[in-house]
Amino acid sequence: MKLILAALSIAILTFRFFPDECTAQTTLPPLQNPVLYFIGQEAHTANGSDYIRYRYNVLNSSSYSDDLFAPAPSLPPCGANASSSRSWVDIYDARGKRLYGFCALGKSEKLNSIWFALPAGDVPPSWIYIELNDRQTGTKYKSNLAETTL
Repeated sequence: MKLILAALSIAILTFRFFPDECTAQTTLPPLQNPVLYFIGQEAHTANGSDYIRYRYNVLNSSSYSDDLFAPAPSLPPCGANASSSRSWVDIYDARGKRLYGFCALGKSEKLNSIWFALPAGDVPPSWIYIELNDRQTGTKYKSNLAETTL
């Protein structure tokens, strides 16, 4: 009994004088917002219609863990996809109109292959941004505004 009390006293004193060394790190530092940049456009045909794809990369994509993009079947589905990603990426014009979204990227490196498309001949918005929505924590990361031309 004395041994148990002595060990408990040492633990309490250690925690009292050195609390940082005795508590587990429960929160991670916040992630940076995505740094979005335009890489080009390409012609694309789907279902007999012609489109222009506007392609983008995220400069700091490697700072995001692949865990953010892993399948999350416990979260609400994306349409018929019952194992969509924990985090979704949506593309918006500068006024906040949603242009397109990705709900199953799988890995952070796929942030370097995001795009939106418009019918050929349509004038694109001058600027766009993305929001990365971590659905597990409810945290959103908004990028800078990026142009739609080089």
